[in-house]
Amino acid sequence: MTKKPLIIILLLLCFQFITTAQNTAPSEVKVSNIEEFNTAIKNATPGTKIILKNGEWKDVHFKAFGNGTKEAPIVISAETNGEVIITGDARLNISGEYIIVSGLWFKDGTPTSKYLIEFRKDSKEFANNCRLTNCAITNYNPIDASIENHWIDMWGKNNRVDHNNFTGKINAGTTLVVWLKGEEHTENNHQIDHNFFGYRPDLGENGGETIRIGTSENAMKSSKTLVEFNTFKHCNGEIEIISNKSCDNIFRNNLFIENEGTLTLRHGNNALVENNVFIGNNKPKVGGIRIINEGHIVRNNLLVGVTGDDFRGPIVIMNGVPNSPLNRYNQVKNVSVQNNTLVNCSAVQFGAGKDDERTLAPINTVFANNLITNNTGNAISNEQDVVTGISFFGNIVDSDANVDPNQFTKAILEYAILKGIPMPTSKNEILKTAKKTTASPDLDMTGTKRDLYVSGAFNLDNINYPSVINAKSGPFWNVTIEEPVTSEAADVVINVEPGVETLNKAIKNAGKKGTLILNSGIYLLQKAIKISGDIVIKGNTANGDVVIKMAEDIEKPLSYMFRAEEGTRLQFENLTIDGDGKTAAKYAVVSPDENMSGKYNLFIDNCTIKNFSNTDGGAVFKAYVGTLADTISIKNSKIEDSYRGLNLSYEKDLYGKYNAEMIILYNTVFEDMKEYAVNYIRNGINPSNYGGKISIDQCVFSDVYNNEKGYMIKTKGINDVAITNSVFEISSPTAVTVNLSGANNSIENCVMSNAGIVKVTNQAKSSNIIYKNPKWDDSKLFIPSAKSPLMKENNGIARIGLLPIK
Repeated sequence: MTKKPLIIILLLLCFQFITTAQNTAPSEVKVSNIEEFNTAIKNATPGTKIILKNGEWKDVHFKAFGNGTKEAPIVISAETNGEVIITGDARLNISGEYIIVSGLWFKDGTPTSKYLIEFRKDSKEFANNCRLTNCAITNYNPIDASIENHWIDMWGKNNRVDHNNFTGKINAGTTLVVWLKGEEHTENNHQIDHNFFGYRPDLGENGGETIRIGTSENAMKSSKTLVEFNTFKHCNGEIEIISNKSCDNIFRNNLFIENEGTLTLRHGNNALVENNVFIGNNKPKVGGIRIINEGHIVRNNLLVGVTGDDFRGPIVIMNGVPNSPLNRYNQVKNVSVQNNTLVNCSAVQFGAGKDDERTLAPINTVFANNLITNNTGNAISNEQDVVTGISFFGNIVDSDANVDPNQFTKAILEYAILKGIPMPTSKNEILKTAKKTTASPDLDMTGTKRDLYVSGAFNLDNINYPSVINAKSGPFWNVTIEEPVTSEAADVVINVEPGVETLNKAIKNAGKKGTLILNSGIYLLQKAIKISGDIVIKGNTANGDVVIKMAEDIEKPLSYMFRAEEGTRLQFENLTIDGDGKTAAKYAVVSPDENMSGKYNLFIDNCTIKNFSNTDGGAVFKAYVGTLADTISIKNSKIEDSYRGLNLSYEKDLYGKYNAEMIILYNTVFEDMKEYAVNYIRNGINPSNYGGKISIDQCVFSDVYNNEKGYMIKTKGINDVAITNSVFEISSPTAVTVNLSGANNSIENCVMSNAGIVKVTNQAKSSNIIYKNPKWDDSKLFIPSAKSPLMKENNGIARIGLLPIK
């Protein structure tokens, strides 16, 4: 071969190599608008990097569809981290294989869609092995607060959300959801790690979780999602900060700071909860870990100053429901709670939520080798049901509080303080009595080998700080954001027109403080309304009545029309709440959900509430077990044609609990009630302890509980009862209409007409009870005539002074 052909062949080979290299080398494309992005992503191949130029991107829909490889992913990133600002009604879809989105800031937007970022294209094409990293979503909320959406929807498998900041979600809908609808999403092995989840205010209803993994319907499917090294700070959306609703998930090395809720193992089995740190700083409503279902391991967790109660306790082991439906509570079984350290926390709850439905106490459960240090005087544990199904051993308590020696061993321990955390020293021989089980950890919570197995989350003489406290969470660039000021909100005034769901929408738009002026007409509810904040609902009756009732076309009757959530001040004025109709609600107003113990207030003035006639326990007002109102006040109103009036009788235990600090009934009529007007009780081992107060003045009780066993008012165990200037008429003549017991109970200046008798015991007082016909001048408005015994001064009774019910 001559030299010339050889040179030509070599040149051709070099050209082919260069051409091949050019075709396979990663390409970098810089885009400045959504049209350029769409072209770039359409042409993207493995290794393509699409760079979004700095600046504002408004009302854009990014469709990040493509197929990269593990070695050469498709990358979509900001020109400068945090300087690509996405605003308005924007969203992002990610689908395909090995796509990475990085450095974007979704800021102060106004979305209208059901999601902001979704790991799928549609119901058939999903994301696998994709990643959202180094991004932020802050204060990205709909203008219309009634819109429910999610910020992140995770579908597919092996996706990762890491080093992001999610702060300021205020509308309904979970912040981040992992979905398991279909086999394409089970055993997904998603990672949610090193994110900062910031301020989220109390939503006032369900759906305010920060993370939810699964749903009730798919709870028995395996997700295998890993949640680690995240920070949750002031995530107060609802009681469930994290809602585990699937199987085989891991929650480890997360930091929880002053969140008004718990990491909740709500549905699903076999979760591992380990090495997490909960810092409560003694703030009210801050919780820890709540346990439901089977097979969970909760170990090596540190809880400091977590002082929430009931469902928000530091560790809460729930009772279950026999043959539980998917959305209720399965029995706790085969659960291990070991080697946790609790410092100055409230009581651990056993059998929490026990009631007529949740009757199954935990079984085959181990509570062992936990260390509890408490110098605040708080109780160590609270048994709401039997604990015979729980094995206790190796639990050490350093506290003056009383404990059951079969469950806890008291000891005075020696500590070395490590950055504010007490670490037991090797001089504490009693901690060495711990007994290992198959679920016991081989490492302490700092990741150090347990050469000597002891109680608590740390080795003796530990000098290592929990790694999660110092771990980096959030983006690698500075997200400058301030939490909303918590000072008193401005009062929003909203005029509302009658119609279907107009009231519900107005309440959501009112936010935390508002006055709703309802113009004359009928307001139809298709779903129950939950109130959170300081809300006044006031009728403008200038052109006719204002009536609130249930719509006729809903499929299933609702349990209640209005719920006052924890911390709420709810006021009704100048309106009618009518329970009549084929889809009538069981209750007009209810307290927060059971065991939500934050106080609330309810004020009703110049209203009519009627036709709540459901005989299966229906009532005008119901207080759920474990709730507490500061004040319930009903004035100048009429409650009629209903099964029951105020029902505050569900506290069955012997701890002296009750459901309202103060009940005020003034110038109000209870008429045509099948059962009692008021049932307000407090059970307790020591009834002399002070608890509860009721004032009834210038009221009428007519045709209430009209049978031989009937009572109009029941105040069992309530220490302070004052009934004055009132009328009781039309009941069984053999009934004990009012039964008072206790030195601070009294009834005076009242008329009894064909209404049984008054009974007083145990130093209760009765004076000037007149057994005569009240002689109404107007029997509908209950206005006494001039000849009424109510008006005779020589009887020593003041004029009732009942005003016409407007």
